[in-house]
Amino acid sequence: MLQYTNCKISWQQQSIGHIKKKIARVLHIKETDFLDFRITKKSLDARRKPDLVYLYTVVFAVSEEEQVLRRNRKNKNLSVAKESPSLWKRISQVRERENVIVVGAGPAGLFCAYYLSLCGLKPVILEQGEKVEDRVKDIKKFWEQDILSPYSNISFGEGGAGTFSDGKLNTGVKDRSGRKQFVLESFVRFGAAENILYDSKPHIGTDVLQRVIAKMREEMIKRGCEFRFHTKMTELMLTKNCVSGIRYRDVKSEEEGQMSCDRLVLAIGHSARDTFAMLREQNVFLSPKAFAVGVRVQHRQRDIDLAQYGVVDEKLPASPYKCTGKTKEGRGVYTFCMCPGGYVVNASSEEGGLVVNGMSDAARDSGNANSAVVVTVEPEDFGEGDCLAGVRFQRNWEKQAYRISKGKIPVQRYEDFCEGKTTVKGGKIQPCVKGKWEYGNLQKALPKFIKNGIIDGMGQFAHKIKGFDDKDTLLMGIETRTSSPVRIDRDENFVSISTKALYPCGEGAGYAGGIMSAAMDGLRVAMKIQEQCEEGNHEL
Repeated sequence: MLQYTNCKISWQQQSIGHIKKKIARVLHIKETDFLDFRITKKSLDARRKPDLVYLYTVVFAVSEEEQVLRRNRKNKNLSVAKESPSLWKRISQVRERENVIVVGAGPAGLFCAYYLSLCGLKPVILEQGEKVEDRVKDIKKFWEQDILSPYSNISFGEGGAGTFSDGKLNTGVKDRSGRKQFVLESFVRFGAAENILYDSKPHIGTDVLQRVIAKMREEMIKRGCEFRFHTKMTELMLTKNCVSGIRYRDVKSEEEGQMSCDRLVLAIGHSARDTFAMLREQNVFLSPKAFAVGVRVQHRQRDIDLAQYGVVDEKLPASPYKCTGKTKEGRGVYTFCMCPGGYVVNASSEEGGLVVNGMSDAARDSGNANSAVVVTVEPEDFGEGDCLAGVRFQRNWEKQAYRISKGKIPVQRYEDFCEGKTTVKGGKIQPCVKGKWEYGNLQKALPKFIKNGIIDGMGQFAHKIKGFDDKDTLLMGIETRTSSPVRIDRDENFVSISTKALYPCGEGAGYAGGIMSAAMDGLRVAMKIQEQCEEGNHEL
């Protein structure tokens, strides 16, 4: 197989036929010479807007590869294709059939359990929320009727918080083992579009991801996995500082029980505050961790497209963006979880507190773009306290945000935010929101250093994206759950440094941030368990 990189195709002619035609012409071969032809990478180059081009990398086969290579030896874009690492080849049936419990059915927990099931284990997955089909109903009821389920909401339930986001699948995590490709290929296997395998910024969309997660669960059940929904872990069962099982409670029936296990994987998510408290009480070592706090900003998508592309055309995808900067105080300020053509959603998980997030469907066609503009918060900002001081910091400002509009999402024009005035009338942007909202004053729900940092950042980002700090830009808040405020410290074997047989992983443990990195971390833990089981290693 051969590989051709940096194939430039106009955005107006992006078809497989155009790609084949160009590469055949450059290499002086016929289109009919291609025996196999696959796109492996696609990205949009908008540096010379509005003259946009797609950059493709493809692998292909021809009957006389050596001759083609020899004739085109001066072409730096042509090379022999290298085989990518494949995690599928590592899968093998383990010798020791141990009992593994996975707590949490977000990306980390699901992919950890899925990989273990492929290795012949039959893990039990505990999830305090509902399976995704029922979770959708609970969230809709909250948005429309203000009836909040503390166990089944944007943060808790099958698929994790990322199921109700943009479904972005890009990550900066380095991967030499093929974990990233394994996740992408698994998503495609369960119903996602194949273009996520090669898009430089792949996304599924919350509507498609819900269906993918349900099909993944069905396959795991066929392989012997057991799912226990609305089941909350309440206590670790410890024997000489080693996990031997867990106690749990059914949050619907209130029935309690216990289960023994050889290994316990904690994939609890960044909002499992009561579980963090329980772990601290049982002397599991936790440490405070930095995170970020801010607001959601919303623009018209066409304005973002024009700024990013120099042209607005329905043939082009809704434009994403990513901005970073530094405040006058030296803090990091950046955009987070950008949702092209998306919605700002009420993502509250506790009574009396308000937090927002962003969400997009696969079509990204709401008409508005949104992202979080957040400022870094360090442990020293929490004030004196224990490892849960960051949780209390988050909770305090979420309660402040709730009071502003009595549980509705406060919405404020940027001009009013800068002047500290309550917005009473909207401008040119109509809010795209899931959940009830009203105009308000977000300054009352933010520490002064966050407010100042947001204003600093908005001005800086406007140098990159024209109109980013327009007076009618809408701010909605607040966003506090950017990442876990604690880390459940683990050693080189991914085991808790304080508690044997306990494997913290994913966002809640402080080792990931987003769907892909969480899923990949779950796979790392599963691979280590596989390795230990194959060796018959009980020394944790």
